[in-house]
This record gives sequence, C-alpha cells and structure tokens, in this order.
Amino acid sequence: MAPKPCKHIMELKTLLRPEKFECEACVKEGGRWLHLRTCQTCGGTFCCDDSPSRHMTAHYQDTGHPVVISAEPGEQWIWCYKDESFAEY
Repeated sequence: MAPKPCKHIMELKTLLRPEKFECEACVKEGGRWLHLRTCQTCGGTFCCDDSPSRHMTAHYQDTGHPVVISAEPGEQWIWCYKDESFAEY
C-alpha cells in the first residue's frame, strides 16, 4: 500500500494548470527543457531536474513553494519537495 500523501498535497483544493507548455525561465534565458512541472502555489511552469537548468527545483529553493504537478500531457501526479511525498490523481 502506498503511503498517504503529505499535508501539503492533501490541502490542495484545485490544481493549477500550466498556461503555456514551456519553461518560463528557459524561454527568458534561451535554454531548453525536457519535462515541465507547474507550481501549485503560484502557477509558474518550469523545467524538471532532467533538464539542464533544473528551474523547478531552483524555484522551490528560492520560494519555498512545496508542491508541483507534472505539466506533461497524460501524466497525473503531484510531488511535494518539502516532504518528498508523491501522489497520483
């Protein structure tokens, strides 16, 4: 049985979806990304840790916004950086 999601994930009422399927920071820097994640605090969409710049992890470290969802079509999962908690929806 999978562990129960953390309180940060459980407190989400609605999910913030990406406005554009691009990493905001990579676009500004002229970089590239592999996969996208959307912050559930501010709605920012940034690249994953497999991408060269790892902008979503940097966003978490800079802001403390703990929860992200995959912004990839067909993927339905949530991750909490603070508690290292994962859930599918």
